[in-house]
Amino acid sequence: MGNENQQQDVHELLKIRREKLAELKACGQDPYQITTFDQTAHASEIRERFEEFEGKTVRIAGRLMSKRIMGKASFCNVKDLSGGIQCYVSRDDLGEEAYQGFKKMDIGDNVGLEGFVFKTKTGETTVHARSITLLTKALQILPEKYHGMTDTDLRYRQRYVDLFMNDEARDVLVKRSKILSEIRAFLSSRGFMEVETPILVSNAGGAAARPFLTHFNALDQDMKLRISLELYLKRLIVGGLEKVYEIGRVFRNEGVDTRHNPEFTLLELYQAYTDYNGMMRLTEDLFRTVSEKVLGTTKIKYNGVEIDFGKPFEKITMIEAVRKYAGVDFDEIRDLEGAREAAKAHHIEYEERHKWGDIVNLFFEAYCEEKMVQPTFVCDHPLDISPLTKKKPSDPRLVERFELFINGAEMCNAYSELNDPDDQRERFKAQEAALAAGDQEANTTDEEIHRALEYGMPPTGGIGYGIDRFVMLLTGATAIRDVLLFPTMKSLKAPQEQN
Repeated sequence: MGNENQQQDVHELLKIRREKLAELKACGQDPYQITTFDQTAHASEIRERFEEFEGKTVRIAGRLMSKRIMGKASFCNVKDLSGGIQCYVSRDDLGEEAYQGFKKMDIGDNVGLEGFVFKTKTGETTVHARSITLLTKALQILPEKYHGMTDTDLRYRQRYVDLFMNDEARDVLVKRSKILSEIRAFLSSRGFMEVETPILVSNAGGAAARPFLTHFNALDQDMKLRISLELYLKRLIVGGLEKVYEIGRVFRNEGVDTRHNPEFTLLELYQAYTDYNGMMRLTEDLFRTVSEKVLGTTKIKYNGVEIDFGKPFEKITMIEAVRKYAGVDFDEIRDLEGAREAAKAHHIEYEERHKWGDIVNLFFEAYCEEKMVQPTFVCDHPLDISPLTKKKPSDPRLVERFELFINGAEMCNAYSELNDPDDQRERFKAQEAALAAGDQEANTTDEEIHRALEYGMPPTGGIGYGIDRFVMLLTGATAIRDVLLFPTMKSLKAPQEQN
């Protein structure tokens, strides 16, 4: 019964807001007809630089978050992008009609306010209003008034509400923008060119992932959403663009958890005349520089653990890591039969199609990943799981590849890029066989990249960074949805479908 009464109360309050809007329109004061407001300052700069603003006139704009009516004078709080600030509003300053209009404003309305800056007796920085204008009428009630904005599902679905109700959520997403800006500045300072490549592709390659499928009606052609940026960027290296990068959305038809969303932001860059060692040096510099620029320090705390980007990153091969943490030496176990026996002995489940290198990787995932807390380059992966990477001259079972792990999570993946067209052809054949054997994440042959390699791609280092995980790390977020403006959510049924 209490819940039913609450719903009736909400319905009545919504009705009152509609009536207020109708009254305003009838008086020729339609707030939706206001087109501009000359905002001269934000709340945070007024608070932080009070000495500069004291006694001066400012024009602020934002959402009315609270209101305390005290007869002829009132206090309210106006919140903009930078935060909230107290405002003093009186009948003597505004006049009777305008003051009554202010009293009728609702929490959540957008307002513009002009006044001078002072401090109250209690020392709170305040704007003394000379005028206040209703810029937009809010017809919905702020969610915290009844059920709060603590429901995470509701927060993600109504991110527009979450942003003005939840300072922490807004700060994370603002910081994301700063991180992207600093990444671009870092790469630009090193001579990289930002480019854009197709999202809708006929062959979704460059990663082990299931693509989303669609159909292009105009050409009557099946298409896919890209799963990586790699294959087009490599063509640009062939074309003579020596340093290129792209920051863009990629799409993988996989599960959703705290680290995975079906669409996410990837940074991939390629540099001619270097290898995966060059990519390691670049990565250390990137993490160190962006952390310093955005946070003012190279030391961060994540899940209670201090991580220091200022120190040289650790380095270990995948085989060394498995030997260290699982006690299994794949330098000694060099054939598939031995690998399978080791897997059985350690209760590692594998599939019939899995090769020696796949089993090495299964061991790494089971025993090693979570141990990589401080920044660690895990190097020299098996050839079997790296179809686009150069072999190590000293051991053809392995390739020149690394993944950076921090706090048990993979942060990036880098190669000395394979530029031998005949070798690439054989790798594609192996991937086609894996696909036929049931590996839905296997690559298919890309004739265009093969043709490009035949024109000659110089020695090249390439790397892909998961931007969302990087943002999670620098903001302390524990779920990828917290760093996405609009994470993928299951569609809700319309009300009539739910009945």
